[in-house]
Parts: sequence; C-alpha cells; structure tokens
Amino acid sequence: MERAQYPALKVHRLKAGATCLQPSSYSPVKLDSPAINVMTDFLTVSPACVPADATLPLANTIMISRGVRMLFVTDVEQTILGIVTDRDTMGERPITHIHDRGGKHHELRVADVMTPHSELSALPMTDVLQADVGHILQTLRHLGRQHALVVERDASSGKERVRGVFSATGIGRRLGVPVQIFEVANTFAEIEAALATS
Repeated sequence: MERAQYPALKVHRLKAGATCLQPSSYSPVKLDSPAINVMTDFLTVSPACVPADATLPLANTIMISRGVRMLFVTDVEQTILGIVTDRDTMGERPITHIHDRGGKHHELRVADVMTPHSELSALPMTDVLQADVGHILQTLRHLGRQHALVVERDASSGKERVRGVFSATGIGRRLGVPVQIFEVANTFAEIEAALATS
C-alpha cells in the first residue's frame, strides 16, 4: 500500500576516518567458494550495453564510466548482437581493420571489432548454481576468454536470456590476487601460488 507521505530520514555528518565497505570485507572468496558469489547478477546490476554503430571512443567512455571491461552490443529492442571488450577497442582488432580497410581509429564502429553473437558461449544458470569459483576459472581458461555469460530460460516467453556474467579480472580482485598476476596465470598452481603470497 502506498503511503500518503514519506518523511525524510534523519542524517548526520560523516565522521572523519570513515571508509567504504569492500565486497571482500563481508564476503571472502576462495577457489572453493560458490561461483554465484562472484557472478555479476543482472537481477541486481544493470548490464552495460552499447549500440553496434557507436564509435570505439564512445564504447571506451561507457566502459570507464561503468567500471567494466565488456559491453553487450544490442539493437533497439535490446537483443544481444555480440560483445565488445576493452581489448577489442584498444588492441589488435582496430589496427587490423584499419590496415585491411583503411580509415582512422576514432571512425571505427563497435560492429567493426565486436565478437558476434554466433561466437559467444554461455553457461546455464543451473550449472553455475552447482559450481565453485575454481570451476569458473578453469572454464574461462579453457575458453581462452576473460568473460563468461550465464543464461537462463525466461519462464513466460521460453526464450533464453542472459542472467549474468563472470569476469576473470573481477574474480581476481575478489580472490585478492593482483590483477596483473591473475591475467597472465595459466594454471591453478600459479593462481594458488599468487594467493599464498598475497
């Protein structure tokens, strides 16, 4: 039931020495922690999206403003056409495209460098709910990707929808492994060694 009035809450001055609570402060993560603990869940966080005709500088600006390294490329109906990462916008793909077809970096569009829908893999949410963080790391390593999409079936329409995403960099942060070490680690032994020294 809607109230007729909503009185303002009492406020006080922020005390000196206050800090921001970090996820690791209340939810420590280990390799055997439930995978769901490190998934970005789109029930609570809006996905970061960009249209296919956006320029690469605009895509980079959106990534920076949202604090992410991957965007969903969507059409006007929010159908996923693909994904684009910071590696796609600032790595070899733009250089190769310019070399092959000409043009300038700031003129390139997301569609020129994105990974199309047809090349994307996804994990079923039912499997994720049974998995540990270590399973996700092994899956990312096996796929050779920094991100893994998680899907579920919409009960009303029967269509598949992306429920969330795993990020290798995000998992590294939650594990407390320096991101640079985590990104180049190729085996669990390397990850475990980095965890032991952190």
